[in-house]
Amino acid sequence: MSPPPDVLISEVGPRDGLQSVHATMPTADKLRWIDALHAAGLREIEVASFVPARLLPQMADAAEVVRHAATLPGLTVMALVPNRKGAEAALAAGVHKLTMPVSASVAHSLANVRKTREQMVEEVRSIAALRRERAPHVMLEAGISTAFGCTLQGEVPEDEVIRLAVQCVEAGADESGLSDTVGYANPAQVRRLFRRLRAELGERAGAAHMHNTRGLGLANCLAAYEEGVRTFDASLGGLGGCPYAPGASGNVVTEDLVFMFEAMGVATGIDIDKLIAARAPLMAGLPGEPVYGMTPEAGLPKGFIRGNTHA
Repeated sequence: MSPPPDVLISEVGPRDGLQSVHATMPTADKLRWIDALHAAGLREIEVASFVPARLLPQMADAAEVVRHAATLPGLTVMALVPNRKGAEAALAAGVHKLTMPVSASVAHSLANVRKTREQMVEEVRSIAALRRERAPHVMLEAGISTAFGCTLQGEVPEDEVIRLAVQCVEAGADESGLSDTVGYANPAQVRRLFRRLRAELGERAGAAHMHNTRGLGLANCLAAYEEGVRTFDASLGGLGGCPYAPGASGNVVTEDLVFMFEAMGVATGIDIDKLIAARAPLMAGLPGEPVYGMTPEAGLPKGFIRGNTHA
């Protein structure tokens, strides 16, 4: 039996990736893709977003996708919910973990969910109460988006980021992580903010969700790891996350992130060869959509040794 992984890689492509592209992946292709990700060893996948189909037709099959993913052994099935109505639908479908986007930027919060930051904290409180009543085993995470800067607002004060994360946990979230929604973060900033987050929340400090828009995605993940973060969001092929940065990968590429950690001797529990093979159903379901990643193109180094076998 293999030892438990040192870090948890949370795959967000089926949600964050797919809702960021114009095309809609057929449901059958989504299910094949999720099956391939699971077969590669991924044990947490954000599979859908429960939002109105008229706004995001890519997510119209969210309930069906969740029901299928929930049959895969050992998989934590996550879904994004922006409000109580979405949470009700997600819980009815059988999710294991709810994630909520709570923006630290005043401007982005209004543009993204049409609510103020204070209203979103109250939404967290409402959904936490709903979860306790209907499905107390389901986890609830508040992801603090635009934590490192905002294309609409510019600078986002760090004190406000930390205060908002604390408010979300006080409102009932199990954990609160930080998201570099627009690719503004740098490693020094990442270290500083996650150090403060962990000082305030301890084990309730959540995942690092980094984008690679300006080429610093992996560097920022490494900085977060050095500050004690052990859960990282990533997207196969870097799909989605930044549709308005032509030629730039949006989300951190799962394949490259897994390679970095495994090469360092940090076990992820993921088979890189099978992970790269999972690109096939992704590309079949979204023909012509650009996918990124240096590791799939270059291949693994000769004599490559996985994970904590170095130890």
